[in-house]
Amino acid sequence: MRDRRPYLSLAVEYSIALPAGAILALLWANLFADSYVRASQALAFPVNDIGMVFFFALAAKDVVDATAPGGALHTWRRAALPVVAAAGGMIVPALLYVLVAHGAGQPGLMRGWAIPSATDIAFSYLVARLIFRRHAAVPFVLLLAIADDAFGLVILAVFYPTGDLHLLIAAVLMAAAVFTAYGLRRADVRSFWPYVLIAGSLSWSALRWGGLHPALALVPIVPFLPRRDTLHVFERWWKLPVQLVLFVFALANAGVPLIQYGPGTWAVAAGLIAGKPLGIGVAIALAVAAGLRLPDHFGWGDVVVIGFASGIGFTVALFFATASFPPGPLLDETKIGALASLASGAVAVVVAKLLRSGRFGEAV
Repeated sequence: MRDRRPYLSLAVEYSIALPAGAILALLWANLFADSYVRASQALAFPVNDIGMVFFFALAAKDVVDATAPGGALHTWRRAALPVVAAAGGMIVPALLYVLVAHGAGQPGLMRGWAIPSATDIAFSYLVARLIFRRHAAVPFVLLLAIADDAFGLVILAVFYPTGDLHLLIAAVLMAAAVFTAYGLRRADVRSFWPYVLIAGSLSWSALRWGGLHPALALVPIVPFLPRRDTLHVFERWWKLPVQLVLFVFALANAGVPLIQYGPGTWAVAAGLIAGKPLGIGVAIALAVAAGLRLPDHFGWGDVVVIGFASGIGFTVALFFATASFPPGPLLDETKIGALASLASGAVAVVVAKLLRSGRFGEAV
């Protein structure tokens, strides 16, 4: 009997479950809209608020490895660069969105200025892995996207609040989460479960009370896991289940009815596909001139490619759009713009090939 493990490993390595779920969601939403809405609403909390916690935790593990001594992003001059890039990758897309909306004579669209500031960590990570494999650009994109979405969630809490924020309670819970994780590390606890169940639950509650997305709950906890054993056991344990999470995540979030486009579509798409690489590139250039450092073997062609890879807003941009507009034409237009940002991933692959970046320069 033929060994299917290589195919499974390939599917896991490139997160094939994510685009598969997205394609199924698009077909379902456009062929059977009512049943899709019911299913996506039922799946929203368990997958977005709980399941994705473990995807972001695995992403954080790669960042921890990259920023540790000997890692591609070691020293603060390298680790700070993706964070600065994230800021540039938010400001320029928002400005471009406002310019397009103003030029279209649509003042009602102005409320959605934050939509193109979003980066879809899952899809951007998939594209980065596809192009760069194990290059320093992969953790760079991860740290950039995590910082981008962390900043974005703060923007949501400040400019698009959905209810009362209990910041004091959130701060106390987060302090308790970090102190607990530190205590477990000091006690040399090797099992990852206490970190997840105790410290992770406190962190999840803190983010929930603070009005931020709880999917990032394990990001501040993962750095406390003992790096040489517990952290890698955690990665091996969750690597396959996270593929199922990604499939359901895409299934629950990617179903956008392709029924109405307009100025909001072009504003979001322009902000993400053009604004992201421009903002990231300018921010990195200014930061390097100021003294921050690019990772080793990381050229300016790679900067261009990661700019386009980070231009995929998709599910996070959909989340921002829903927070910005009530159901209606403006929401539909901006949602299609978020969907169109998937094209930025294809552009990243083409640009990488033209610039011989990542895997396309390996034989040169």
